[in-house]
Amino acid sequence: TEVPVSTDANDAEPQLIRGVGLWGATTLNMIDMIGVGPFITIPLIIAAMGGPQAMLGWILGALLVICDGLVWAELGAALPGSGGSYRYLAEIYGARKLGRLMSFLFIWQLTFSAPLSIASGSIGLAQYATYIFPELGHETRVTLPMLGSVEINAIPVALVAIAAVGLAVFLLYRRITLIERLSKFLWVGVMLTIAWIITAGVTHFDPKLAFDFPPGAFTLRPEFFTGLGAALLVSVYDYWGYYNVCFFGGEVKDPGRTIPRAVLLSILFVAIIYIVMNISILGVIPWREFAGTANTPAQRYVISSFMERLYGPRAGLVATALIMWTAFASVFSLLLGYSRVPFAAARDGNYFRIFAKVHPRHRFPHVSLLVMGAIATLFCFFRLADVIAALVVIRILVQFLAQIVGVIVLRVRRPDLPRPFRIWLYPLPALVALGGFIYVLISRKNFLREIRYAAVLVVVGLIVYFIRSRMRREWPFQTTEQIQA
Repeated sequence: TEVPVSTDANDAEPQLIRGVGLWGATTLNMIDMIGVGPFITIPLIIAAMGGPQAMLGWILGALLVICDGLVWAELGAALPGSGGSYRYLAEIYGARKLGRLMSFLFIWQLTFSAPLSIASGSIGLAQYATYIFPELGHETRVTLPMLGSVEINAIPVALVAIAAVGLAVFLLYRRITLIERLSKFLWVGVMLTIAWIITAGVTHFDPKLAFDFPPGAFTLRPEFFTGLGAALLVSVYDYWGYYNVCFFGGEVKDPGRTIPRAVLLSILFVAIIYIVMNISILGVIPWREFAGTANTPAQRYVISSFMERLYGPRAGLVATALIMWTAFASVFSLLLGYSRVPFAAARDGNYFRIFAKVHPRHRFPHVSLLVMGAIATLFCFFRLADVIAALVVIRILVQFLAQIVGVIVLRVRRPDLPRPFRIWLYPLPALVALGGFIYVLISRKNFLREIRYAAVLVVVGLIVYFIRSRMRREWPFQTTEQIQA
């Protein structure tokens, strides 16, 4: 039987423990957001825009995710159970009608995009390990069924990434109150890493290097806009995670206040960190040198090379260890948040029943956690750049656009719904987020490739949904008696 999605802002999910406060939620978001992304993608953003004007990617990316973060904040405060977008899409579009399809498609894409996101952190960790162990190897090209010729990680690199996923699953296999304390411990390591990198850059800062703009850097020509689109795709990936608290909303204390604050505070803190860190690094290493590493093995551990240049080989090794710690913290936080989504769907009868199981002692969705970790290990074999592009496009098309439009639809459909937090300057931020994500989708070279993959994923998901709904006599195949009931 179908269990309607709860809309009570004070609803506590009876099987879960509301044990995460504002500090714990914010730190979980931040370690999710930072991860290994900014330590690997700096050369990619600089190469995309051809100079230090690449900082526009970080600045405009921050503005874009703030606008989207306001959407998450309103929805998360109004509908604070576990599941995040699954819960929001069902309520927005009708839990027994179109919302059932939309929420199913969200879970369907999450089956691919969540493990892609988890794997990206693990792959980044493994790539930094090649600084210490160069013999781990490089990408190799293979032919895979349906995908054709693709580059995959060397087997030793993939195995290191898989080991990181396994360790995260092991540490998460316990009570949420213990996980909150562990997340704070991981957060301290992340902040120490960031602080050291920024301090190193600031104390050796040369403004002539940091602001060495090439001729025509800000000329508004087609190349500028396509470069900005590519830079925004990477920066959006690096910022993503500000919504992680929404996925375990059923375990958050005072969610009407905590969720919006955690979302917006984590974006603010991480945006400041990214912008200061990147400017300080560009003041030490010439941007042309960074751009030259964009498609070389040196891109894998650019911060390690940065520290080695300033303080010697031993500092490069310490930096590598700290960044691997940061990458692992991201994997840990991602697995925590995403493992709660199939659990919420299964409780509503919109996913396999086994995912609704809760650990009898520690009270967490252990089946969902194990399955997410297992699928993520498969993606650890793929190249990081391909994983990032596929992740961003799939997530925007299937989840973010529907949710941004949905927050406006919900205002119209349910004006009476208690909203502890409301989008500032509504509806302007939602419209800016909608336009910004569409720009990211279509303003890059070869953008159609990932869109085709996402379109195929949606079509297959629709087929699966309609076959399943036909067999179960659910929307749009309900009987007259069901509709009247």
